Amino acid sequence: MELILKQDVQNLGFKDDVVDVKNGFGRNFLIPQGLAAMATPSAKKVLAENLRQKAHKEEKVVAGAKKIAEALKQLEVKITAKTGGGDKLFGSVTNMDVTDSLKKEGHEIDKKFISIRGGSIKRTGTYVASIRLHRAVIVDFSFEVVGDKK
Repeated sequence: MELILKQDVQNLGFKDDVVDVKNGFGRNFLIPQGLAAMATPSAKKVLAENLRQKAHKEEKVVAGAKKIAEALKQLEVKITAKTGGGDKLFGSVTNMDVTDSLKKEGHEIDKKFISIRGGSIKRTGTYVASIRLHRAVIVDFSFEVVGDKK
């Protein structure tokens, strides 16, 4: 039995995949649960058209994300933090601090899309964070943590 998945099904496939399953599994579980629909020739044509339109929209989103990635590579961000003796910080610098500094530069990026290698930062210096703008666009953003002795 050939079915089109409406949602991701573990160990079977992802949304909009055409899968071949046993009749009982399809009739008794997938279709009644709303996880799949029959893969008729007309349903396959509709699916192909929907996937083509999604791909076109996706290209525009990826192009926008790449433009933002290029702008981020040009930025030189310095995050100031209180320091004690030497280069050790009071507290730490996290992805929230990177988000705040990017917001000051005019880039709204959610903190959950920023990951600092090694977790939080406890010393001054230059560091790199990975910023995920899209599934296909991940940019390495370098920034500097400088001390503010007060």
